[in-house]
Amino acid sequence: MAIYLDYAATSPVDERVVDKILACLTLDGVFGNPASNSHQYGWDAENKITIARQKVADLIAASPREIIWTSGATESNNLAIKGSAFFNENKGKHIITAKTEHKAVLDTCAFLQKQGFDITYLDPYEDGSISPESIKDAVRDDTILISLMYVNNETGIINDIAKIGAFAREQNIVFHVDGAQAVGKTPIDVEVDKIDLLSLASHKVYGPKGIGALYIRRKPRVRLLAQIHGGGHERGYRSGTLPTHQIVGMGVAYELAKADFNKDRAHIKALSNQLLEGFKELPEVYLNGCNANRVDNIMNVYFADVDGEALMRSLKGIAVSSGSACTFASIDPSYVLQSMGLTDERASDSIRFSLGRMTTADDIKETIAVVKRSVIKLRELSPAWASRILEPKVFS
Repeated sequence: MAIYLDYAATSPVDERVVDKILACLTLDGVFGNPASNSHQYGWDAENKITIARQKVADLIAASPREIIWTSGATESNNLAIKGSAFFNENKGKHIITAKTEHKAVLDTCAFLQKQGFDITYLDPYEDGSISPESIKDAVRDDTILISLMYVNNETGIINDIAKIGAFAREQNIVFHVDGAQAVGKTPIDVEVDKIDLLSLASHKVYGPKGIGALYIRRKPRVRLLAQIHGGGHERGYRSGTLPTHQIVGMGVAYELAKADFNKDRAHIKALSNQLLEGFKELPEVYLNGCNANRVDNIMNVYFADVDGEALMRSLKGIAVSSGSACTFASIDPSYVLQSMGLTDERASDSIRFSLGRMTTADDIKETIAVVKRSVIKLRELSPAWASRILEPKVFS
């Protein structure tokens, strides 16, 4: 039986969410265009979207008027960064981000560099986190935007968003946060964290793909230049016919994330501990970013002298990854791990295990057994391992 441990790439849709989506697809359901304001079909769809907007806002302690629908976190990142940069370019053209960001942020910043903006890419601590002090040191008189992720998609490391947000607010600098991996995994409060723009995804939290949202603060007001033009939907920020079924699905997924938050966290923490304890039975296993504040559902693990690609191929029926699903075409070592100071070998050979709501204790037990057998076998074939003088078991 297949075991899915790649929840950081995407999650299966919760069955409770599926039921609500299906009710918005057919003639006897709520399928209408929410922009059709002259008949009941449109009114019903608009009502469903209003309810979903409230559910998304509730999870992050925002107002529903601050939620703009997008096609996903990638579009939200593009709208937040480009929209803020172009709207505020008369104030300055300096943007601060980090080398550990998702490609949706890094590639967007690279585009802005070609448009004349100056981007500072911060190095992380050795543990993978971005220090508030490095942010302060990088700020200039012409800095208009700081863009950082809440939780890193490869390592699960949590940045000190509240401290950075407080500093950005004091300096009157717009603060954008990519929250795709954080929702449902760690508490988010946009007021406490002083976040101005927050990118949100649905498919990382048991909702459908192809739908996301951007939180845009109203007080103090944040202004953006729209990137998609058309009928003026979503207060003019993002034109396009709203996909009622996907929005309803995202709303229910966020509602469940809030209702099941403590239960999900306890469940995943127990399974995470079980997995890591199992791996400890092997010598020279390393948890990348172990000294940082981390979410429990993502573990980036290096098994010394084991080729990462060979290990993944040997884990038949177990879905894991070597990094972000959005960089699958790249054969280069993980740039996130490299920026943390890891060698090319360790960055290439590390494996990401990510757990979720549907993961079971039996899944973890089987994974431990398969990984242990595979690692032992691959090390037997490794000249480097054969010549190694084994140190005591290390897990750090």
